[in-house]
Order: sequence, then structure tokens, then C-alpha cells
Amino acid sequence: MKRRDSELVRQRRSQWLRRALFQVHLWAGLTLALYVLVISLSGSAVVFRHEMDLALCPQIILVRASGPRMSDARLAAAARRAVPRGFLPPNISVAIRGPRVPGAAVEVWYVSRRGRFERLFDPYTGQDLGDAVACEPALVSRLVEFHDNLLGGEAGRAVNGVGALMVVVMCLTGAVIWWPRRSRWWHRITLHRHVHWRRFIWDLHSVLGFWMFALILLWAVSGVYFAFPNAIASVEDFLVARGAGSQGIDALIDGLVTLHFGRAYGSWVKVLWVCLGLVPAALTVTGALMWWNRVLRRAMGNSGTILEDSRIVR
Repeated sequence: MKRRDSELVRQRRSQWLRRALFQVHLWAGLTLALYVLVISLSGSAVVFRHEMDLALCPQIILVRASGPRMSDARLAAAARRAVPRGFLPPNISVAIRGPRVPGAAVEVWYVSRRGRFERLFDPYTGQDLGDAVACEPALVSRLVEFHDNLLGGEAGRAVNGVGALMVVVMCLTGAVIWWPRRSRWWHRITLHRHVHWRRFIWDLHSVLGFWMFALILLWAVSGVYFAFPNAIASVEDFLVARGAGSQGIDALIDGLVTLHFGRAYGSWVKVLWVCLGLVPAALTVTGALMWWNRVLRRAMGNSGTILEDSRIVR
């Protein structure tokens, strides 16, 4: 008898916790609905930023060909030598960019987890020609600025970081709410045919949340890093001081940054990132429709909402 009472108490506590997390997830989603929509759409749009620059504002700096063109490896070595010793962080990478046409200066990117800067080099002599001449349409620049800083400078970036942190909360609370009983795993990760549209919206939200959980969490965590790099660096210093490997932490952060943009793995991954980047917007829309079914329809006196609270917490 005592064992049954104890089990009942645990079930009630679990249901209470899931109800509370459901409310956190619901109101965080409603609060961030517009933010997630615009960040999702703008993020997908800027994946092909470099290609848009080349297409909308092509610019080639010509140099005099004074011999055979240097290989990318030799040019990268010359680019490293051209920067004063101690200026580059140890984990920086040097990427040789276009244009790769005869007589054209080459753009070299210095990339690290703390940012990126570009220089122009003579591909025949390895001479540093100075900063890369910016050639980006105003529309693209404004779109990038909006995605990064919400057009608000440092204050906008801080707001962006808080929004990303709340998305992390939504991911974690959504995972707890979603977690099914053992016998319902496959049922919860697949879409079902021949169901009412309200049920289909529920299933779609659940399935997208499951399959995209890791990637959306990665985007959100890296968004927090972009907004608060000094805070993350302080945490890193704290962990290193207590024995954590700095190289491992640096590699983890570099991996998060690289995966956030999806530009380092070729055109097909960029196309995939554009498509997957729209999923948070789809989750926002399906979540809003579920809230409309559950709350607004009930408030208007229309029964038949998609699921009751008792169904959610099971």
C-alpha cells in the first residue's frame, strides 16, 4: 500500500512539473513568436551572403602577372607571414577565396571563433595589397546587420542573445514535454495520415521538434556565444583553471560557430541549411495554431480543441 501511495505521489509530482514546463514553453513561444520568425527567415537568407555579393556587386582588383601563379598553400603561408607575429590567435585558419582568374588579386580570409577579417594579396608575388575592398549591396548588409544585431548595434546584439537564450529554454522544456512513454516512441516521431487537421498540426509540431532539436539547440547556443563572447570566454577561463582542456573547448566553440553558418561544407549543405533554417519558423506557426485551437477557440465557445492538458502531461 505504501509503495502504491509513493508511486502515486511521484506521478503527481511528474505531472505537476510537466504542466509547469508546458506553461513555460507555451508563453516563451508566444513571447518569442515574431522574433523566431524574423531570425529564422533572415538566417536562411544570409547563408548565401557571399554568393549574393558576387552576383549583385561583382568587383575584381587587377594586378600585373609577374610569373606563375602561387599555389594556395604558398599563398596561405605568405598571408600568415604578412601579419605581425603575435597578432593572429593560434587557432586561426587562412582561407584563399576568389576570384581565381588571370590577373586578379585574391581575397584571403583570416577566420577564428572571435571573428573574421579579409585582405587582398597578389597571387603572383604574395604581396599584401591591403584590406579587401568591400563590395556588398546595401540590402544584403542590412539583412546581415538585422540578423546579427536587430539593427540595434550592441544593444540589439544583447537583445538577440537574450532571445537565443530563451530559445534554448524552449528547446529543453519542449524536449521534456515531448518525451513519450516507451511504447509511444515511433508514434511520436512520425506523421500520421487520415487525421483531423488540428491533430496533424500537433503531430507536425512534435515531429519537427524531435528531428530538429539538436540543430535548433546548436543555433541557439552559438547565438548566445555571438551575443556574449566575453561572458563565454570567462566561463572558458574558469573551466580551464579547473583542469578542463583549453584546446577541447576551443575546438567545441569553433565547431559550433562553423555549424551555425553552414558555409564551410559546400553548396549542397548551404541549400540544406537554407531549408532547415525555415523549420523554427514552421514550429512557430504550428505552435501558434495549436494555441489558437487550445485557447482562443475555447474562449470563443467553440469546443473540439486538439488536446486537453491531461493528454499533454501523460
